[in-house]
Amino acid sequence: MKKTIGYRVNIFLFLLPALFLFIGVLIAPIAMSTYYSFHKWSGFDTPEFIGFKNYVELFTSGSINFPRALKNALLLALFSVIIQLPFALWLALKLAKGIRGERFFLSVFFLPVLISTVVIGQLWIKIYNPEYGVLNLLLRSLGLESWTRIWLGDRNTALGAAFVPLLWQYVGYHMLLMYAGIKSVPPELREAGMLDGCNDSKLNRYIVIPYIKPILRVSMIFAVTGSLKSFDLIYVLTNGGPVHATEVPSTLMINLLFLRNRYGMGSTIAVMLIILCFLFALLINMLFRKDKVV
Repeated sequence: MKKTIGYRVNIFLFLLPALFLFIGVLIAPIAMSTYYSFHKWSGFDTPEFIGFKNYVELFTSGSINFPRALKNALLLALFSVIIQLPFALWLALKLAKGIRGERFFLSVFFLPVLISTVVIGQLWIKIYNPEYGVLNLLLRSLGLESWTRIWLGDRNTALGAAFVPLLWQYVGYHMLLMYAGIKSVPPELREAGMLDGCNDSKLNRYIVIPYIKPILRVSMIFAVTGSLKSFDLIYVLTNGGPVHATEVPSTLMINLLFLRNRYGMGSTIAVMLIILCFLFALLINMLFRKDKVV
């Protein structure tokens, strides 16, 4: 009995530093953000408790326009699920077949994940440049002068133009996750499918993809929550402009915190992002669990 108690005490002592780190890095900031979300605070004066007024203003105030920012983030999440993830899965399936130069292509597609977001943002700013950008030069060379745009400066095209590099950057990340899962499929399952007369398409549909559903679930959670939290590339490309056309919750939060000194409202957006990410992660888990039961 004493040995058991001592063993548990030792486990607790070893976990204590990680517990303090977890509380200090995650739990405490969330608790502080929640606290300040119920206050009117400029960051300098004494916080004034106002209850749920920040939350009401967040969805009703035209000067903040949080619904539009949230709509943009949800649209990015949708494109991530219907464009980014299927393309990453297609690449993973192709590369996992053992094509020539497999390792090279894996490295090439994963390279954008390793490059600094600021560098990627500057690269795409050059691509979209209306005068010397590759995109407009290509359109002009094809005789499509009327198609040229100020891609990041036109509110009608800025959002789509900002989404392209966002989706492109992390295709390789999801591809690598799926590739690892596909490579872990037992050869016996493939052989059994081939004996039953399955071609590559049917093998992927009935054996490979069902087998890697846990990885697909993780990729979907990362894609959706990452879209809701997107900030750095949008900030580099457009800073939420023009006329808030590419505003997302994170850029709006930074604007409120550091430009308008509305720390209470900024904390409210942070809490909303935490809640939304948690709810979407829970929903995706439920969908995959339901599919498994069926």
